[in-house]
Amino acid sequence: MLNTLEFVVLLLAAAVVMVALFRSMNLPPVLAYLLVGALGGPHALDLMQESAGARHLAEFGVVFLMFSIGLEFSLGRLMAMKRIVFGLGLAQVLTTIALATLLGRLGGLGWITSFALGGTLAMSSTAILSKLLADRMELDSRHGREVIGVLLFQDIAVVPLLILLPALSRPAEEMMFTLGLAAFKVVFLLSLVLVFGQRLMRWWFTVMARRRSGELFMLNVLLITLGLAWLSERVGLSLALGAFLAGMLISETEYRYQVEEDIKPFRDVLLGLFFVTVGMLLDVAEIVRNLPAVLGLLGALLVLKFGLVFAASRVFGSPAGTAMRSGLWLCAGGEFGFVLLSQILDLGLMPYGLAQAAVAALVLSMLVAPLIVQVSDRLVMRFVASEWLLRSMELTRVAAQSLNTERHIIVCGYGRSGQYLARFLEQENVAYVALDLDPERVREAGAAGDTVVYGDAARRETLVAAGIQRASALVVSFDALEAALRVIHHAHALRPGLPVVVRAGDEADLEKLAQAGAAEVVPEAFEASIMLASHALALTGVPLSRVVRRIREIRSQRYALMRGFFQGSSDAGDAGAGAEARLRSVIVPEGAAGVGRSIGELGLEEFGVAVSAVRRRGIRALSPGAETRIQSGDVIVLLGVPGGLEAAEERLLGG
Repeated sequence: MLNTLEFVVLLLAAAVVMVALFRSMNLPPVLAYLLVGALGGPHALDLMQESAGARHLAEFGVVFLMFSIGLEFSLGRLMAMKRIVFGLGLAQVLTTIALATLLGRLGGLGWITSFALGGTLAMSSTAILSKLLADRMELDSRHGREVIGVLLFQDIAVVPLLILLPALSRPAEEMMFTLGLAAFKVVFLLSLVLVFGQRLMRWWFTVMARRRSGELFMLNVLLITLGLAWLSERVGLSLALGAFLAGMLISETEYRYQVEEDIKPFRDVLLGLFFVTVGMLLDVAEIVRNLPAVLGLLGALLVLKFGLVFAASRVFGSPAGTAMRSGLWLCAGGEFGFVLLSQILDLGLMPYGLAQAAVAALVLSMLVAPLIVQVSDRLVMRFVASEWLLRSMELTRVAAQSLNTERHIIVCGYGRSGQYLARFLEQENVAYVALDLDPERVREAGAAGDTVVYGDAARRETLVAAGIQRASALVVSFDALEAALRVIHHAHALRPGLPVVVRAGDEADLEKLAQAGAAEVVPEAFEASIMLASHALALTGVPLSRVVRRIREIRSQRYALMRGFFQGSSDAGDAGAGAEARLRSVIVPEGAAGVGRSIGELGLEEFGVAVSAVRRRGIRALSPGAETRIQSGDVIVLLGVPGGLEAAEERLLGG
């Protein structure tokens, strides 16, 4: 018999391997935890039930999850999105539960079992969908806001469902009294939290923070979380509700973000253990025997939730394309379904066979959710006729802005970085066309006279409408790797010689973006460190000319486009300029020695000279390959020191 420590170590070893594997396939880790549990099977679950310590660790995973939701609970945010959250979100959850209850009753199930199943199936995956929205840059799109609003209401709805389910398990004659008593307790606790709790919590956290001890601060967070969870359980409510209230107490204080970071490791590890225990509920033999029921429940879940979300979105005034996208995004199940299902099984509200089918259907739906999202645009374009008209109008607006521009720069993303870039371009009288997916930002910036239009830069047709064939460069100003890679791919397919400059938040993405064909990648951390260093050196008395020269050297080592400079008369007094690499433009006339020869054949590297760029018929190719053949009329940009440049020019021209 394994003790608690041995059991937890075994689970951790399996989880490390499976999570690493799923991460490498870009799949959510929750599925890895579920698979670890499924591999252990019901026998491992029996062992865990006997191991009280491991079981309580898994329960703490749900406690910290609900605490995190409480931290996200902001009255201001809810009021800003109240139409979506309390309109569309409420409609989706209530109609899903009502329809599941009705169908369950028609199928011979009890109404309590049907209600519990409906609550389980009403949830969608916040972890999966929010990440997909961020990766696809659709958080600010219309369907993105609907998805986030519905997910927010689902997170909130878990709290009353966790209170209702234990009351429903009571005998009929006690049920109403139990529900009334639970409602009174919840109202009392919420009143206490909202009236007195936050002021007290802010004072207490201030006292702890003044001690300047990370260890004490962390202990205090654990005390508040587990203490309120214990108190909630003592008054007859759930541990999860107490943790949710603890998160609410801290959410309006200035310590919220620090607490969120401190609690995250505990939450993720313990929640992973909880999902392992959910995976242990899977009885593979039982699922195989009831495979038609599992597939039927999966199909019903996807189709019915899609239909309900689509209908609710249309009722609340969304166009058919937005409603269809919202339905496709939200039709799968989510991790909170497992939280509710675990409690349902503990209370004995669902038969064993149905529970197996429900767990399997939820797992399969979460596996197919990313695939459904991937094809959602194609499905909308295929089945919603009005979407073609809306897309055409969007592209027409983009084309109208770029119609009279030549040699302009296409700015993909009009957040802070994009707006700062646009202001620099305006000061230099360089035309630009900016694309952004936030309709509010586009409306306000457009009203102020900025050349910005609503459009998805990651779509091929949007780049065509933005005049990519006439553009002089394209800049990706947002920090989203997958979307940036799609932009680069389409840009090179449409205009192979167009320079693409990309912003990167993480230096780990630099190589991927460079390999995809970016002419230059600008890492944020690198640029911030350069500016910090330049200000620090200047303030300590280092001459400004030396600081500027040092910064120039560092940037020339990192950025290919900043290697060397074209010397002018104003550089004559720069003492350090003589040793620096310079750029020289050489026009290749007809009959020159280099015409028809490749760059590699010229052997310019023996002079310490490289070809930085080739300009041909008005188009500049940066860092050309050694196989590039020189034609008459080309402008060759050479990079090297003065003596080497003269020798290289002589060989190129054949003087």
